[in-house]
Amino acid sequence: MVGSKSQKAFRITFKVLIYTVCIFLSILSIFPFIIMLVNATRSNQQILSQSLTLIPGTSLADNFKPLTRGTFNAVVGFKNSIIIAAGATIFATYFSSITAYALTVYDWRLRNGFFTFIVAVMMLPAQVSTIGFYQFMYSLDLVNNFIPFIVPSIAAPSIVFFMRQYLLSTFSVDIVNAARIDGANEFYTFNMIVLPMMKPAIAMQAIFVFVGSWNQLLLPLILLTDQKMQTMPIMVRALNANFIKTEYGATYLGLTLSMIPLFIVYFALSKYIIAGVQLGGVKE
Repeated sequence: MVGSKSQKAFRITFKVLIYTVCIFLSILSIFPFIIMLVNATRSNQQILSQSLTLIPGTSLADNFKPLTRGTFNAVVGFKNSIIIAAGATIFATYFSSITAYALTVYDWRLRNGFFTFIVAVMMLPAQVSTIGFYQFMYSLDLVNNFIPFIVPSIAAPSIVFFMRQYLLSTFSVDIVNAARIDGANEFYTFNMIVLPMMKPAIAMQAIFVFVGSWNQLLLPLILLTDQKMQTMPIMVRALNANFIKTEYGATYLGLTLSMIPLFIVYFALSKYIIAGVQLGGVKE
């Protein structure tokens, strides 16, 4: 009896400790966003002179003024960033999924060697190819064009690796064989049967691709020199490039505006991730 009571007390204590740690980490993860929202309502003087605070300021309207003049154009920035991020997300997730499907379902001679090559490409940092990529795009006359940010996303080795591992753990080849017996062609089988089953993995990778494409700064800064083609991160950076006076409040407000689509995409796709975790928990 004493032993059972002590075990019960230990389980309760352990559960309380786990919940406490999770709550602390949750607060720690959202704390930078809270500071960003608070600083978006404060003036330059308050941000520079006062210490860290969670009390909102009264300079939100004043911080909007720098966003309505100069090169900053939120409508153009949002439109360009959404075109690039959405296009890259669709291309990367779909073609990576179909590549992972081919590496999982089809048994061909060079399958393992091809997968090894994909893993090897993952080891190369993207910065290594930046100069060569710029020269290649310049030779194709694709400067000030969205194509260099959308079409190359087809080759996404890390997503192919993740999708393949997901299919190996959750997908049965018997489903494909049954579809073939029923007369379905390969593209119909993939698009109508396999792709819906991959929704949790696609949703997770779509979040990563969208956030990465939305936040990228180096390549757009090099290739998009026309103001009408610039993305939201470039315009936010321009707010902080004034050598006479840096508008910190306006910069925080611009960052806040640029984060809105990321939150929308995350909350829209998070239900598929949760569904995938639940499915994996009950799978025998």
